[in-house]
Amino acid sequence: MALLSDLLGHAVLSGSVLALGALGEVIAERAGVLDLGVEGLMSLGAVVAVMTVTATPHPWLGLLAAGLVGGLGAGVLALSSVVLRANQVLCGVAITFLGLGLSSVIGRSVAGIPISAVFEPVSIPVLSSIPVIGPAFFSQNVLVYLIYLVLPALVHFWMFRTRSGLDLRAVGENPAAADAVGVPVMRLRALAVILGGVLAGLAGADLTLAVVPVWSDGMIAGRGWIAVALVIFAGYRPVVAVLSGLLFGLVTAVGFMGQARGWPIAPAILNTLPYLGTVACIIVPMLAFAKLRSAMAAPAALGTPYYRSGR
Repeated sequence: MALLSDLLGHAVLSGSVLALGALGEVIAERAGVLDLGVEGLMSLGAVVAVMTVTATPHPWLGLLAAGLVGGLGAGVLALSSVVLRANQVLCGVAITFLGLGLSSVIGRSVAGIPISAVFEPVSIPVLSSIPVIGPAFFSQNVLVYLIYLVLPALVHFWMFRTRSGLDLRAVGENPAAADAVGVPVMRLRALAVILGGVLAGLAGADLTLAVVPVWSDGMIAGRGWIAVALVIFAGYRPVVAVLSGLLFGLVTAVGFMGQARGWPIAPAILNTLPYLGTVACIIVPMLAFAKLRSAMAAPAALGTPYYRSGR
């Protein structure tokens, strides 16, 4: 029972990083912008959070700084891909490499130094005493509660129950029609990209301030790319994207536990489990279930720059 509880607890913690990154990507892609800069923005957020906490031992300030740098990096992406209408794929990849390289350089001074001010677990009375699931789900840090309970509910309500959320989805499906009724297409797309970047930066801070309290070069290790894939798997729905992050957190936890317990499986294979799971969850459902292909369909205008003269 204790082993299962530890496995679930690690899954919840690891999955929170993926869930937050995927949630930001849902917002950007629902607006019609393919944001492939998540990996780089997560890396920048992670290192800036560590540097901020090292200078001022307050994890909330580190979280704020990570969100700001993520939004700043996403602003560059919005300027190039939305305003200047450059190729979204190339712009996203450029932001990823820029973020990875910049974080590697500025993070040398804090690499390998343990962080003292982190988000500590907060147990919820009564619920944390439930066997197995209590310690795993209700004895986590405050970021976990925000990521799994508060943020997806807020984003879902905004996206599907408010006028601005309807405008956002309209911009991603048919920007010309949205523009015709007065929706500011370019502004909404840019804001969606920036908000997605803020969440990506926060995801990086979650990794270093709550999951692995230390910075090391390359520690994002493809989590940003997995977050992008989770959006497709979730059918571009915010709540499902967060739950998908939890699922992949479980896959990651299985790999870690296998190495810790000396399973007769090569560590390299265990480390590839999240990536193999990503490929399987994208390909298998689309090949095996015809109905899922339509449910996983991308917004019609995703990746397409908008020209008003093309109405």
